Amino acid sequence: MFKKIICTSLFLAVLSSLSGCAINRATASVTPGVDLKAMRTFYVVKSPKDENNVDQLIKDYLVKKGYSVTTGPELIPPYQADGVVTYIDKWFWDITMYMIELTINVRQPSNNFPVAVGNSYHTSLTRESPPQMVNEVMTNIYKDAK
Repeated sequence: MFKKIICTSLFLAVLSSLSGCAINRATASVTPGVDLKAMRTFYVVKSPKDENNVDQLIKDYLVKKGYSVTTGPELIPPYQADGVVTYIDKWFWDITMYMIELTINVRQPSNNFPVAVGNSYHTSLTRESPPQMVNEVMTNIYKDAK
């Protein structure tokens, strides 16, 4: 009887740990009335802790879409661009380091007010490469753009 309880408990513990590994989420929202497509120039603020050049991945995505983009440190507004892009990248270790979550904000250059936000979250079993995460977030942001 004791052996059966231990086996059942072990089985349930393994099952519950596996179910948490396959979580993924991708969301985006744009402030009503904001015309993202009118923004043609962007300044991507490099996160001070970014050691993986996520700012360059965001820049590459936007340049590929035909926008003019510069990157650099955070400045005091107003920025000399139509939009300012900030991001938060979170990394996790699971046999290798990978990006588990990416949040990208598009902000007004005059006051840093967020006009669009997108998020992508992928755990180990559904992990994506950093360029794929940037693509997913930015595509979702622009999907609803007017």
